[in-house]
Amino acid sequence: MRSKAAARGWHLVTALVIAASLVTQLVLVIQGTNVLIEDGADPPSRAMRLVNYPSYFTVQSNILLGIGAAILAVRPDADGRAFRVLRLAGLIGITVTGVVYVTLLRGEVNLDGAAVLTNIGFHYLSPLLGVIGWLLYGPRPRFGRDVLLASLIWPVAWLIYTLVRGELVDWYPYPFIDVSELGYGRTLLNSAGITVLLLGVGWLFVVGDRRLGDRAGSDDVARTR
Repeated sequence: MRSKAAARGWHLVTALVIAASLVTQLVLVIQGTNVLIEDGADPPSRAMRLVNYPSYFTVQSNILLGIGAAILAVRPDADGRAFRVLRLAGLIGITVTGVVYVTLLRGEVNLDGAAVLTNIGFHYLSPLLGVIGWLLYGPRPRFGRDVLLASLIWPVAWLIYTLVRGELVDWYPYPFIDVSELGYGRTLLNSAGITVLLLGVGWLFVVGDRRLGDRAGSDDVARTR
């Protein structure tokens, strides 16, 4: 069994990287710097920027992963229904965040200064720290079909919120769900693809949780013989 001290250290670093990225980006948002992708020639008002900031899937994914990592930094073997859903939702969200950014959004972003650092934290460091930390330290077994279904409530709710709010304020956080540019047909098709990706990534974590948990259990038994 891997050292709890090492697990605490890894999760603490993960939480601190995410916290630093979130706080730094919030300062940039208040100052008028774009969050991820500028929408239009003129930036929105400060009040609108502050509402837009947590509306990004990237930001919410980092928050969920960061809360889970902070809990694990204190209790590496944390458990409970709410924790399991939080942990899996964070892992699914941060994995999809990294994949979508690298494949679809990287070329759309033109950043400089501190925004470059927060971009690295949000889209590269936190996905790597989150997934590698789960592979190394778990904890597991924690995930099942019921936890997977519960963890997908959040991204589906985010998607509905984004489309409804976009219709009201004519602002969408990502170009692939921008109804004003793509129309509802293409946007809903893209949304279906994202949903499939979320489900696929979640299923991989559930399968991995079971298999790695079984392997860890077998190793523990072998060491006691």
